[in-house]
Amino acid sequence: MRWPDHAIWWHVYPLGFVGAEREAAERDASAPEPRLGRIAGWLDHLVGLGCNGLALGPVFASETHGYDTVDHYRVDPRLGGEGDLRRLIDEASGKGVRVLLDGVFNHVGRGFPPFADVAAKGEGSAYRKWFHDDLRTFEGHDRLVTLNHAEPEVADYVTDVMTHWLERGVDGWRLDAAYAVPADFWRTVTDRVRARFPDAWLVGEVIHGDYAGLVERTGFDSVTQYELWKAIWSSLNDRNFFELAHALDRHNGMLATFAPQTFLGNHDVTRIATRLTERRDLAHALVILMTVGGVPSIYAGDEFAFEGVKEEREGGDDAIRPPFPARPGDVPGHGGAHHRLHQDLIGVRRRHPWLVRARTTAATLTNTAFSYTVEDGPERLGVVLNTGGEPAKVSLPAAGWTCVAGDAAFTGDGAVVPPAGWAIAEP
Repeated sequence: MRWPDHAIWWHVYPLGFVGAEREAAERDASAPEPRLGRIAGWLDHLVGLGCNGLALGPVFASETHGYDTVDHYRVDPRLGGEGDLRRLIDEASGKGVRVLLDGVFNHVGRGFPPFADVAAKGEGSAYRKWFHDDLRTFEGHDRLVTLNHAEPEVADYVTDVMTHWLERGVDGWRLDAAYAVPADFWRTVTDRVRARFPDAWLVGEVIHGDYAGLVERTGFDSVTQYELWKAIWSSLNDRNFFELAHALDRHNGMLATFAPQTFLGNHDVTRIATRLTERRDLAHALVILMTVGGVPSIYAGDEFAFEGVKEEREGGDDAIRPPFPARPGDVPGHGGAHHRLHQDLIGVRRRHPWLVRARTTAATLTNTAFSYTVEDGPERLGVVLNTGGEPAKVSLPAAGWTCVAGDAAFTGDGAVVPPAGWAIAEP
């Protein structure tokens, strides 16, 4: 197994986490604020959860939210300088924690020097071919200018940025809006990056479509599994486990090619504790995440059942990207039931590392009761879920099932699951 097969990520949106100003000050107007050190203060919390990866949102100089990058080689002064980032990487490495950076290479902010040069010189700019003839923007966001990925110099630039930071100790990249960039561009870049850093983990942000086909065409290791994310909360809200079973069948097909990056929350979606109609279903959602194949991530704050709605407006991400205190113990919910559940279920995952490639097979499937096995070769676990208000009797393949987490009365070929209950068992 490669190191990414053992990864469980804790995902942080740095600008929000440290309480940075909404907009960057004028270039060189002030000394960098060494706020990345606040994230370092949470590394023991990350490890205590059972995670071993720190997935950072944007850390490079930008105009506002980090996705309007103006300099991919410079740390955002609202977070600190290069020394602060390298110190965080070193401290994480010292605790056995891998670090993932967020690369925004589909578009740039209008203050990006090559675009500013084009804005000033027009056709006379040496960077004119870096951008489309119509200087198009990304998905209607006027401040985000799309790069021209047919221009070889753009591929050279992206490759250089990625290798620059891999040389400085990061372990991989999340590639923002990867779905909007031509696959052949990514293949050019990933082949070059892997020639120097064969162990780097590259995950593309993809919302829908042919995930496995895209992985093969781009050279990514993984993509974001939005299809499963939606099926988890939707099936729980609608009391319709058939939707989840269908998504898991599709998920099985992906696992033949790659291990998807799985999640219940991230910096772009309403918090799972808010999204779910019934708060008790938080446990069911987490059980699913931690027992199915893939490379899971926990969005910082979800382990405390943070709430927050994403809204399509100016500042609409603020509620899901809040500032965090300097010390984990100051967070409401720290040490509470949901926090402990994360530790317990991530612990189950840690004790069964083969789950990264495990396929799921349904045994009992109704609207409110679902039992399934997850298997990889000779390894197997049984999972039973009940969202109903009455006990549910479910089946499993015949085995000497022993409960290792949750609460259910197991027999040789099934279990009785309490109302709103769940359990995980070993044969």
